[in-house]
Amino acid sequence: MRTRWKITIEYDGQPFVGWQRQKNGITVQETIENAIHAFSQESVTLFGAGRTDSGVHALGQSAHFDLSCETSPDIVRDAINFHLRPLPIVILDVEKTHANFHARVDAKARHYKYRILNRRSPPTIDIGRVWHIPHKLDIEKMTNAAATLIGKHDFTSFRAAACQANSPIKTLMRLKIYKLKNEIYIEADARSFLHHQVRNIVGTLKLVGEGKWCRADVERILAARDRSAAGPTAPAAGLYLTSVDY
Repeated sequence: MRTRWKITIEYDGQPFVGWQRQKNGITVQETIENAIHAFSQESVTLFGAGRTDSGVHALGQSAHFDLSCETSPDIVRDAINFHLRPLPIVILDVEKTHANFHARVDAKARHYKYRILNRRSPPTIDIGRVWHIPHKLDIEKMTNAAATLIGKHDFTSFRAAACQANSPIKTLMRLKIYKLKNEIYIEADARSFLHHQVRNIVGTLKLVGEGKWCRADVERILAARDRSAAGPTAPAAGLYLTSVDY
């Protein structure tokens, strides 16, 4: 009898070409699958809650897989972590779940955070983990403009050309912007997101913070349903999948 395991994962996305297994480089999914095989001698398929892009990080990615061997959550966690070394991926939590659980389909909300280092001096410790913007951004203007994006909308203007979602209509439950010392944080919550949606929103709000656009421009961009109307795609380095709700 096979047991379905739900795991919570933290990783630094810099060494990887993304979550999903592919031929052009090392991925988070394949790396964890290999670690599971190394301790269990079973070939598994890992199903993640979100397909993070190359360079995107996770503080609380969720995934599931099935195993035939009898074991415990602590052994699964520690054994996978042992075989993941020295790559920057760790399993934070492991739990048995019911046979029909699906990490992607059953997710009720996904939470993302974007980090902007807003100071003159560039990063040192956080190289590859923040978007460095040396000139001051006006977060009050950014917050005001961001409010127009909350709710159910057609987000075509913030959708990547390669997005495979069936519909551009998504419900953005929360979009919060705040500053702590030299960092600006943009937090976004939704049941699901379009490809590059958060990064395209951040790139647009950055132009608002610079005074190049205002709230009315963001309203116009949303209504345009045209990717070319919005701002640039923010770098992957600043984006984190922080948690998934079930």
